[in-house]
Amino acid sequence: MSRFMRTIEVDDEVFAYLQSRSEPLVDTPNDVLRRELLGSVGRSAGAAGARRTGSLTPLIEAGLVSAGDVLQHHQSRLKRTHTATVTADGWIEIPDGQAFPQPSPALKAQTGSSINGWGQYTHVPSGRRLQELREKAAQ
Repeated sequence: MSRFMRTIEVDDEVFAYLQSRSEPLVDTPNDVLRRELLGSVGRSAGAAGARRTGSLTPLIEAGLVSAGDVLQHHQSRLKRTHTATVTADGWIEIPDGQAFPQPSPALKAQTGSSINGWGQYTHVPSGRRLQELREKAAQ
C-alpha cells in the first residue's frame, strides 16, 4: 500500500458526515473514508470488514450486557424516545443502520446534541444506566 498522501476537498455536508461517523481523537478523516469505502478500520486493519471492538465489549465480557440488548434514552421535554442495539463486537447500532464504537456519538446522531451516552442510555434489560454497568464491570 502506498503511503503517498493526496489532498482532496470536500464540502461542509460531506465533512459533517465524516465527523458523525468518526470517534473523536481516534479517527482521522482517512480512517472514516477507509472504513466506509473499503470496509476496514485504521491504517493497520487486517481483513476487509474488520473493525476494532466497541467500548461495550468489557460489559459483554462481564456478562452485564449481551448482543442484541436494547439501549434507550428518553427526552421527556421533547417527548421522544431513542433506542439502539448492542452488537456482538460491543458497538452501538441505531435504527438507521449507523454503528458507533462509543455511546456518546451514537446518542448525538440520534438527538443532534452532544450528550453523555454513558450517563443517558439505559440498558433496557437491567434498567440500569451504561455508566453504572461500566463501573460494575471495572470492579
